[in-house]
Amino acid sequence: MAGAASGLGLPLSTQAAVAGAAAQLVDGHEYQVTVHLKVNGHAQTLRVDPRTSLLDGLREHLQLTGTKKGCDHGQCGACTVLVNGRRVNACLSLLAMHEGDEITTIEGLGQPGKLHAMQQAFLDHDGYQCGYCTSGQIMSAVGMLKEPWGATDAEVREAMSGNICRCGAYPNILAAIQQARKSGGA
Repeated sequence: MAGAASGLGLPLSTQAAVAGAAAQLVDGHEYQVTVHLKVNGHAQTLRVDPRTSLLDGLREHLQLTGTKKGCDHGQCGACTVLVNGRRVNACLSLLAMHEGDEITTIEGLGQPGKLHAMQQAFLDHDGYQCGYCTSGQIMSAVGMLKEPWGATDAEVREAMSGNICRCGAYPNILAAIQQARKSGGA
């Protein structure tokens, strides 16, 4: 299987993940992998091309479109999700690398009528304008609060620097994060 993975032109770092997933030849040409993971608390099994990004797997195969496709190069943070509790740019991560992982998207963070503390804080502080970056901002902020960052505004800005808001709602986003931090909403 590892030879088949290398024949697909995948980076060495992902060949083991692809080989570990149940790869099978389809129509004599294309490989598919089966990946088992838990998404928003629900077990999922997906058969995908091994080059499928986590972002495309979530959006196209599971119809979880709250995770946005922004730059598709890992520069804007619109696609941020939590993988085993840590924030990850889903556009830069292959789905096949997440065998057995727990993925949380914006759809799994809170529920209508019972929002997560970070979602509520974004509403309270108008931490969005167009809303396109909001899901990535919220997911990144939730993950950031679990990391060993300090609580100062400067440290939060640095920790969130991978998430771009083209509307410039940064002061409101910062206020929302600080409110959620104070309420224990990680």
